[in-house]
Parts: sequence; C-alpha cells; structure tokens
Amino acid sequence: MSRVSARYAKALIDLSIEQNQLEKVYGDIQGFIGILKNRDFANMLKSPIVKSDKKQSIFNAVFGESIDATTKAFFEIIIKKGREPQLAGISAAFVEQYKAIKNISSVTLTTATSASDEMVAAIKSKLEKSGAISGNVELETKIDADIIGGFVLEFEDKLYDASVANQLNQLKKEFSKNDYIKNV
Repeated sequence: MSRVSARYAKALIDLSIEQNQLEKVYGDIQGFIGILKNRDFANMLKSPIVKSDKKQSIFNAVFGESIDATTKAFFEIIIKKGREPQLAGISAAFVEQYKAIKNISSVTLTTATSASDEMVAAIKSKLEKSGAISGNVELETKIDADIIGGFVLEFEDKLYDASVANQLNQLKKEFSKNDYIKNV
C-alpha cells in the first residue's frame, strides 16, 4: 500500500467519522471493491486515454444515487485530481484502517471441503478465547482440495497449517533425511 493511498483513505475515514457516516461509506467502499473485480472497469480507471470527465460520467452511471454523498464527493475529488488509478489501493487502505478502528481481525480458513457452520463457529470461538486475536473476528472461508484434509488458518502475520498435505510433506522430509539407512 502506498503512502498516497493511506493518506487518502485516512482523509475519507476522518470525514466519514466527522459526518457520522462511517458504516455507510464502508459499505460503499466494499461495493466499489466488488465492482473493481470487473476487469474492464478496473482497466478504465487506469487508462490515461479515458478523460476524467468521461470517467466521472461512468462513475455516475454505475453508482448513481446508490452511494452516500460523502463517498460520491470523495470519488469526484479523486477523479478530478487524476488519482483514480490509485482507487483500488485507497479502497484497500480504507478497509484496513476501518478494521483497525473497529478492532476487527481478518482470518482466512482454508479447508479441503466446505466447512460446516459448527466448525466455523468453533474456530472463531477458540481464536477469541485464546487471545491470539484481539477484538472481533471476521472469518473468510476458502476451499482448496490440494490440502487433502484438515485446515489452514491465516491471520495477521501468522499461519497455522494443520492440513494433511502439510503433514505428509513433513513425513517426507523426515524420511528423506533418515540417517539410519546406509547407502550401499
């Protein structure tokens, strides 16, 4: 994340708090991040060929009145200043700063098959009780058949790998450095 992105995000956070619109603006930014997944839209933002007034009219067509006035004004300022290529970074920085303010920790749970609601609740509960995570837990689940079984838990800068694939790799390493077998 660049300094520019962090500064613009901080300015939007401060303005949102001042206007008591933080939750609404957060929802708008989440929606914008979803729209950024459209490759054509993301490329349009980065394109120096598309003029700022055209980008502004595209924003108005896409979002219309569905976003808060604060968010709309912020997007207009960013586009007028020619910073729209940084909007993805600004949005990511905004979400990160929002989570820090709200004391929300993001956790990713990867399993080989779909995780049950009971399993997700149990892991959330264990994390909150363990003190490994402070505050609220926002748990995202992913499915990766390559881990074979078990689960992988990622949060902050930590990785807890309790997957079958990892255990098999550990065994493979142990067997490969076996000092008790003589090479003939």
